[in-house]
Amino acid sequence: MTEQDAAEDETEPEDGSGDAPAGDLEEAPEGVDTDEIDLTDVVGEDGEFEVDDDLRERVETAGADDIARELAALRARTEQLEADRDSLEAERDELESKLKRKQADFQNFKKRMEKRQEEEKQRATEDLVTRLFGVRDNLKRALEQDEDADIRDGVEATLRQLDDAFDAEGVDVIEPDPGQDVDPTQHQVLARVESDEAAGTIAEVHRPGYEMAEKVLREAQVTVSEE
Repeated sequence: MTEQDAAEDETEPEDGSGDAPAGDLEEAPEGVDTDEIDLTDVVGEDGEFEVDDDLRERVETAGADDIARELAALRARTEQLEADRDSLEAERDELESKLKRKQADFQNFKKRMEKRQEEEKQRATEDLVTRLFGVRDNLKRALEQDEDADIRDGVEATLRQLDDAFDAEGVDVIEPDPGQDVDPTQHQVLARVESDEAAGTIAEVHRPGYEMAEKVLREAQVTVSEE
């Protein structure tokens, strides 16, 4: 055999029968198109894996079918995370909407309560004023009497009528008797005077006070006996 014949025997056949054995190449699993595999999902622009070291090692040592399975798993996981994210965002939006409705309902409730309280306050004031109409009428009639007329009885009757109106509202008159001790929460001391009462006690009431629902509306003005 000539050297030219030996060289022709060593050339690869045109039909490809000289290709490496099929077992030396790893094929992608059925149904997976490796042309569509985008390694940028896990590989950065600089060629380095942008995932954890364990995944990097598996990709570097795996064949095409292993890479395809890894990418398919990653895509499935990404799709699930995106679905979970969308679900959480929808739930968040719903909760925010419910919160806004609750806040609006509370504000409306607060306004209704404030309006109701104001109406009740006005009705209470109207009721008191209505009961005082008769008191004013009686005082006006007393002043219309002749100058020499005795109007004491009429004035006393009017005072009783006014006291009845105060009683109906739970108003108590603060009018201490001489000789009582001074109560700073109910009495306002105007001056210290000489009197027959014990030193430091009330000598005289200058102006009565008023109390309602355990709250002093006006202190009684008093003078106190000198020590």
